[in-house]
Amino acid sequence: MRKLGLSVTLAISIGAATSAFSQSTAPTVDPAWKASEVVEFIGLKKGDKVADIVAGRLTASLAQAVGPAGKVYAIETAEIVKVHPDALVHMKALASQSPNVIVSEEPVASALPSGLDAVFIRQNYHDLYDKFMGPADVPAFNKAVFAALKPGGVYVVLDHAAVAGSGIGATETLHRIDPARVKTDALAAGFKLDAESSILANKDDDHTKSVFDPSIRFHTDQFLLRFKKPN
Repeated sequence: MRKLGLSVTLAISIGAATSAFSQSTAPTVDPAWKASEVVEFIGLKKGDKVADIVAGRLTASLAQAVGPAGKVYAIETAEIVKVHPDALVHMKALASQSPNVIVSEEPVASALPSGLDAVFIRQNYHDLYDKFMGPADVPAFNKAVFAALKPGGVYVVLDHAAVAGSGIGATETLHRIDPARVKTDALAAGFKLDAESSILANKDDDHTKSVFDPSIRFHTDQFLLRFKKPN
């Protein structure tokens, strides 16, 4: 499971979101997160509705992108809140300053809001397969995402890459997942692969270390996939 570093990272996002709608610049976040590039890859526009699954480091950037007419559903699953209760505290603080952020803490199996333009899950897709999440019924989760999206809506997954061909073998131990497995999962739910990005790739990561190993932490090889619900 991704250790969120919530006291620091979410404080940055929350502070940046203060009076967000009157700001002319994007929220200030760690440049290593490449927030603006990720938001651009998602393809958000003013007025969009997006679900941020296990909301955290980029929630304020998503709120800025969709503007006051849009909505960011910041979903801290009950399973995450049990392990990281501070996640919910910080998200509620962000929501108190950004009226377009709506926080929920329902179990991962709960239905998502309907009519979404995008669903985003950052560094936590692999957690769906881990014990603390149930593990989740991943096919059902992906079908729920599919059902919640508008036709033409996008499902964007950002996660730590595992060794090619390893499937879900490293989710619990190294906190990684083979991107090919994510593609297989999403396609089985009815999505079409729309785009891939290497903006967070790191060729020096050999995929054999835990994402918390000091030699690679914060610099893992990460994949970014965008799936689309057919019109």
